[in-house]
Amino acid sequence: MNILFFLTPKIDVAFIYDDFTLRQTLEKMEHHRYSSIPVLNRKGEYIGTITEGDLLWSIKNDYNLNLKEAENVSVTNISRRKDNKPVGVNTKIEDLMSVASVQNFVPVIDDKNSFIGIVKRRDIIQYCCNRLKELL
Repeated sequence: MNILFFLTPKIDVAFIYDDFTLRQTLEKMEHHRYSSIPVLNRKGEYIGTITEGDLLWSIKNDYNLNLKEAENVSVTNISRRKDNKPVGVNTKIEDLMSVASVQNFVPVIDDKNSFIGIVKRRDIIQYCCNRLKELL
């Protein structure tokens, strides 16, 4: 089985660009009700993952902000605690499951490092549950 079976394509994934402001990032995450979101550069390459915690700690430690001032802070100025590790399109299912076991979603990149989508951990779990039901 190919990991593309589990892929949510880029067109269906909310993400931010690394030149977004803090305010744009907060609003996008709030709108989609995400606790973490992929960060891409304008070439479409995966840069990392930013989380609510990254934003909150940065606001607390680095900025004394109101929403208007958040328009002047670039998301690249915010330290990320941990990025979700991306996988390539040719990654083996076993390796994908290993990565997904410690991440809510796994960014998928092509051989040019371009972001093409994500694999959600819940989709893998649902697939495994369905297969198990078939066997019982």
